Amino acid sequence: MKTLVIIPTYNESENIRQIITAVLGQSSSVQVLIVDDNSPDGTSQIVEEMKKDDIRIHLHTRPRKMGLGSAYVAGFKYALKKDFDYIMEMDADFSHDPTMIPKMIETAKEADLVIGSRYIKGINVVNWPLSRLILSYLAAYYVRVITGMVIKDPTGGFKCFRREVLEEIELDDILSDGYSFQIEMNYRVWLKRFKIKEIPIIFTDRRVGQSKMSKKIIREAIFVVWRLKFLQITGKIPCITIKS
Repeated sequence: MKTLVIIPTYNESENIRQIITAVLGQSSSVQVLIVDDNSPDGTSQIVEEMKKDDIRIHLHTRPRKMGLGSAYVAGFKYALKKDFDYIMEMDADFSHDPTMIPKMIETAKEADLVIGSRYIKGINVVNWPLSRLILSYLAAYYVRVITGMVIKDPTGGFKCFRREVLEEIELDDILSDGYSFQIEMNYRVWLKRFKIKEIPIIFTDRRVGQSKMSKKIIREAIFVVWRLKFLQITGKIPCITIKS
């Protein structure tokens, strides 16, 4: 059973070598795909060098900064084409602990989508300012109220999908590109009645490098929830029961 860990990058040269090494060290069945948006700091060049020594490292370079959501969609399509069984999302900055990968894969044997949750058992976030923590927690509550999903951490980006889930999602119809992409993917999976399971993780703010969070990303997340709800009500987002 092959697992592909997809890591979108933009200016992650300070982290990329260490995160790839840590991810591949979890299991011989794990491979990694870096989707790099033409980072000017040489991120993709580092990955190219690492590829020469390990066939489990894959690289997809895009011409410019194109966004988180489209990076993951490109990675999903690559994973399906290459017949991976489990497809994971993960950040490059060690905010997601690579040692949790085996646990997430094991959990995916009994669930269709596994979410590494910051809020399933209290609040497990390290090094965030109080204002950002409150904003994130309230955003999660807001999403649950509007969509009806019972997911405690709908904006989290540490996930493991079974390939059957992504085969049923209309990837070319994805609307969101920022952090709201996580909300939309969860919503589409939930509407199709796949089994979603959250497991607790400890989220640690990035060690080095610059955060990609912005006011534009926050605004997109606020409004996309209503757009998704409208599309679901009008039947433009399929709601189909899938038996896994």
